[in-house]
Amino acid sequence: MALPSRMIAIAIRAPGGPEMLVPEERPMPVPGPGEILVKVAAAGVNRPDVRQRQGTYPPPKGATDIPGLEIAGEVVALGPDTKRWKVGDKVCALVVGGGYAEYCLAHETHALPVPPGLSMIEAAAMPETFFTCWQNMFMRASVKDGDWVLVHGGTSGIGTTAIMLAKAFGAKVITTAGSAEKCAAAKKLGADVAVNYKTEDFVASTKAATGGAGVNLIVDIVGGDYIDRNYDAAAEHATIAQVSFSAGPKATANFAKLMQKRIIHTGSTLRPRSIAEKASIARGLEERVWPLVAAGRIKPVIDSTFPLKDAGAAQARMETSLHIGKIVLSI
Repeated sequence: MALPSRMIAIAIRAPGGPEMLVPEERPMPVPGPGEILVKVAAAGVNRPDVRQRQGTYPPPKGATDIPGLEIAGEVVALGPDTKRWKVGDKVCALVVGGGYAEYCLAHETHALPVPPGLSMIEAAAMPETFFTCWQNMFMRASVKDGDWVLVHGGTSGIGTTAIMLAKAFGAKVITTAGSAEKCAAAKKLGADVAVNYKTEDFVASTKAATGGAGVNLIVDIVGGDYIDRNYDAAAEHATIAQVSFSAGPKATANFAKLMQKRIIHTGSTLRPRSIAEKASIARGLEERVWPLVAAGRIKPVIDSTFPLKDAGAAQARMETSLHIGKIVLSI
């Protein structure tokens, strides 16, 4: 199959609002050693894409300036030394950028087969949040049967994924969300307790649910004043996984609680990690999570889809924070 020499991609005209995302013609990417070229069917929209557009999250050195960190589609070309995939395979992949386009490069070890029974839209909604949650909940912490897990922002992409993964591995889940509708959506996904953070105190609710003991793991995308309150909500020997900072990365906290409860407060980012580290996360997902997806026990939650040319509208939807689950571009 002859491939075109040009493609349509979404460019960031200048740092600013959603209107700065504009379709433009770009040269076709060429796969290097260990890379595959994917004809993109769908691409997930994530908070880091919004921050990149605003000018506060530049792509890593050597990465494309086209936004987009996760894709699903069909392999159409192979770079030198690729072993696993062949042309025609259907994959979803975590990418360092370039997802908002008709074609995108991925490292072959960061691609996973599209699970049976899933649409391309659903498959594209998985890599970024599943890699993030698997790494933070099961590699840096270890969620066990019977654990209590507190998930902040339970209806976000990270939140919905964290709830489903925790429940699939036998944990009990408390989550926070900002409306009665979002709390109901989180409970439908499997959360045992959903706390409306605008009207209730999550520390008190956590203590009530756990008989005063606190939770074993906290997945936090908020930061800010939640950091000190997380120490109150945590059980002895708990792990707090800091995934993002929607309320800001700086806080005043009583670190004596960290010492008294022997808490591990850890954090990580995904995009700058090495090829080998991301490959290791992908292997864990394929072995332990993909069978659950194939069996229908885990299914990504889709809020809405937008055509590629309307990437600005998709990011505007994300910035309202009204979404429940993932926003996806359909190409």
